[in-house]
Amino acid sequence: MTTEIAVEGAHEAPTSIEYIQHHLSHLKNADATFNLDTFWVSAVLGMIFLGVFYLAARRATAGVPGKLQNFVEAVMELVNEVVNSAFHAKSAVIAPLAITIFCWVWLMNAMDFLPVDLLPKILGYFGVHKLRVVPTADVNHTFGMSFGVMLCIIGFSIKAKGIGGWGKELLTAPFHAHGFMAVVLAPVNFIFQMIELLAKPLSLSLRLFGNMYAGELLFILIALLPWWAQWLLGGPWVIFHILVVTLQAFVFMALTVVYLSLAVEKH
Repeated sequence: MTTEIAVEGAHEAPTSIEYIQHHLSHLKNADATFNLDTFWVSAVLGMIFLGVFYLAARRATAGVPGKLQNFVEAVMELVNEVVNSAFHAKSAVIAPLAITIFCWVWLMNAMDFLPVDLLPKILGYFGVHKLRVVPTADVNHTFGMSFGVMLCIIGFSIKAKGIGGWGKELLTAPFHAHGFMAVVLAPVNFIFQMIELLAKPLSLSLRLFGNMYAGELLFILIALLPWWAQWLLGGPWVIFHILVVTLQAFVFMALTVVYLSLAVEKH
């Protein structure tokens, strides 16, 4: 964790403001419209998750399990407890979805544990001078995941109630009425339903982004301190951040399960 970095090919030590700006700048495409670092880091971590779980499945045994199998089974048991307690309908998708969300989000959050300058300095030798390694500290990525959750909510609702049943629910809940009042309250119900539908992914994305962005920024500020102070302050923060990383992955997964459970229930 050192502040001696090369900013756009320069070799002089940057100021504190330049250092912070450098580490908060994304690696973008030629049109500066796409955060390449967020995409590739999240994609690589997703492949690592799939590879580890595929390897554990191939090596699974009914006898004495190995360490990898024990670890995977512990994760699956944790997620299954959440699914069984919150989701009461039958679905072959919900458990794999919950496991994927928890593990993938945890891996992306855990990139915060790497020294601030490690990967940017390594890639600097290959001409890459900007890199943010925590995908969940990018609000675009958290919004993208939350948008996927919103599509799942709509899909689960339609599958459980039918397109007609879901459409009827949009116009008749939360305020139930009959006759003329049902017609009067239909627009109000629809507005409230849309607010609720949009609020769920919005809260999911901002909660995860806010916590991880704050953690990333704090690690950058710690890296500006003298080396002895970095270890003195960084060590306890890393230990505490283990809880934050795990908790945020768990909350994102648990809320997704709860939202999907609400989507399949009838008012």
